[in-house]
Amino acid sequence: MKKAVHILILGATVTAAVWFLVAGKKSNSSAEDSAAANYMKYCSGCHGAKLEKFAAKQWMDEEGITPVFNSIKFGLEDLGMPAFEKTFTDSEIESLAAYVKKGIPADRSILEAALTTDALIESEVQKFTVDTVVSGLNVPWGMAFLPNGDMLISERSGSLYIFSGGKLSDPVEGVPRVMAIGQGGLLDICLHPDYDRNGWIYFSYSYLIDGKGKPTGNTAIMRARLKDNSLTDQDIIFMGEPATDRNYHFGSKIAFDGKGHIFFGIGDRGQHFDFPQKLDNHNGKIHRLNDDGSIPADNPFVNTPGAMTSVYSYGHRNPQGTCIDPVTGELWVSEHGPRGGDELNLIRPGVNYGWPVISYGINYDGTVLTNLTGKEGMEQPVFYWTPSIGPCGMTFVTGDRYPDWKNNILLGSLPLKHLERVVMKDNAVIHREQLLTGIGRVRNVVMGHDGYIYLAIETPGKILRLMPVK
Repeated sequence: MKKAVHILILGATVTAAVWFLVAGKKSNSSAEDSAAANYMKYCSGCHGAKLEKFAAKQWMDEEGITPVFNSIKFGLEDLGMPAFEKTFTDSEIESLAAYVKKGIPADRSILEAALTTDALIESEVQKFTVDTVVSGLNVPWGMAFLPNGDMLISERSGSLYIFSGGKLSDPVEGVPRVMAIGQGGLLDICLHPDYDRNGWIYFSYSYLIDGKGKPTGNTAIMRARLKDNSLTDQDIIFMGEPATDRNYHFGSKIAFDGKGHIFFGIGDRGQHFDFPQKLDNHNGKIHRLNDDGSIPADNPFVNTPGAMTSVYSYGHRNPQGTCIDPVTGELWVSEHGPRGGDELNLIRPGVNYGWPVISYGINYDGTVLTNLTGKEGMEQPVFYWTPSIGPCGMTFVTGDRYPDWKNNILLGSLPLKHLERVVMKDNAVIHREQLLTGIGRVRNVVMGHDGYIYLAIETPGKILRLMPVK
């Protein structure tokens, strides 16, 4: 790792590169909004999104903003900090200085040290730091951001929380009863694309059927609205069939396209010879519904006798990442293979992706699962991982905060405990990079409304945010 040049500004240690600002066109928003945007874009990587990474110093309690203003405008050349009088206007510097002064937490004891050399992560094309946003969780699964910036967080155990103002709410009431056994539980969360208008939030979970013997269930999709700390208007729009007592391979990641269709996958439920190649069940499939749970008229098997009409593609083992390419609108899915043979697939309607007839993996005990890696009428993966990385959660990088990662795919790795960056060109993988090796089991990765990348890490459960550093 290259050493960063450190400077002293506002009584805290920062990385000089962060403050080497290139001024762009400012929006027509208020001066305070512009200052907040400038801070988040240029300063938060070292000083934290909530200005929590400043050492407590005298200037914080002095009247006025003169020390802050002078540090920004004239710099501290002997310490390596450049002057910014040619970068920002005086009014812009005043606004930024006022924003910093006003935003410093009143409780100085919660302040942390600013960025240090060891905290700066230099990937191949992007520098960043890692902020812990939420801690004290168990197995966080889904994350979704409300328009006001609050975050919904699901825990596999069956709890749903609202993270607002730096605090977790009490468990939200009205969540569905879940089969919280093995890999089952309360899983993904996704807002309707027109959430501002209709208020619908979608949840995937493993429903529970009580009875004699072992509990049984399968994957279900429910939509509901949030009022205060409760879910209302609960509407179960899908229940996978058949239910089984197997407690793994629930799939469950949700994505909406631009036409009001909801996509999600269900794994083979551990019965790969029974379900994925047959259309009379929901397991081992990618499904497409209208937002109210009805079946789109152009689904590929609506006129196939005996077929489940929600099926969009089949021959899948356990799809754990589902997302829409923001440029092309195409559906991409990552799925767990057996021992080896994890796959990245571009999903087409009606296509058979081959599991378990073809695979690049073997059985967990080392025996041969199938001798075939290809067969006529079965689709090849765009890419496969051998050995397995256990891909879980997937998103395309959007926005301008990570310019050299834009349109890359990020996937979480469960067993190898890292974040996988995948570079695509013409629907082919041309490069990969492992990030944050050893960070923990990365259950999910999403883009927040604020343009930052958020990771859900398992046991101890926490939500992390990647803060870009220029």
